[in-house]
Amino acid sequence: MTEQLWSPAKVADVLIRAEDSGVAQTSILAEWDGLDLAAAYEAQDIALQMRISRGERVTGVKLGVTSKAKQRQVGVDSPSTAWLTDAMILPIGEPVPREKMIHARAEPEIAFVMGRRLEGPGVSAATALAAVDQVVGAIEIIDSRFSGYKFSMMDAVADNNSSGRYVTGPISVRPDSLDLGLEACLLEVDGEIVDSATGAAVHGHPAEALAFAANTLAERGLAIEPGWVILTGGMTDAVPVRPGARIAAHFTHLGTVNVSGG
Repeated sequence: MTEQLWSPAKVADVLIRAEDSGVAQTSILAEWDGLDLAAAYEAQDIALQMRISRGERVTGVKLGVTSKAKQRQVGVDSPSTAWLTDAMILPIGEPVPREKMIHARAEPEIAFVMGRRLEGPGVSAATALAAVDQVVGAIEIIDSRFSGYKFSMMDAVADNNSSGRYVTGPISVRPDSLDLGLEACLLEVDGEIVDSATGAAVHGHPAEALAFAANTLAERGLAIEPGWVILTGGMTDAVPVRPGARIAAHFTHLGTVNVSGG
């Protein structure tokens, strides 16, 4: 595809088609050097409108690249934001629909359920946390639409931060009832603990990630709405979801969240 044919709208269309068909796409940035961060977010927002037009409902926001290690890995110094819709919700107990995904990988996250509207700019971590109603544990199933799971930061943003599915746990707590920076998680795969982290791995503190999301969305004239779920970013590296795999995220105070590979 020649550069003249690329645009944010074309990027959105290509990536939605890749998601729907399950056929991976090569890096767009490799073909179109006009895919800067602004164009990637424009493509992401266009894709969201495409999702809404086919009946999906916005349920929240997801953050990506919130850990310093991941930022160094992809050569950036801040996280990115993307959208959640009701089509991405994985009901508790249902297996991951691997047949509908390209690169299904699971990562544990601390999630917020918003109690009131949060609008930037100038949102601090304390202000952000005051807008939260409940905190829950979660597992996000990410699913890049790019071949070989290889992509640039701009590719990932355009691809809605590799959105796939997400499931939240059954235990919810008030945000002022625990230290989110110290909230620990053990990631278990098929009975073996493969990784661990605390909330401090998420942009220093999950509330800092939430504040970043509010302030970043404000640059596009957007805000975080009451009732939305905010996935604050992977606490550990994502692990592949293989057929029949049993994956569990064990949190200190937020209980256990389980998924299985279909």
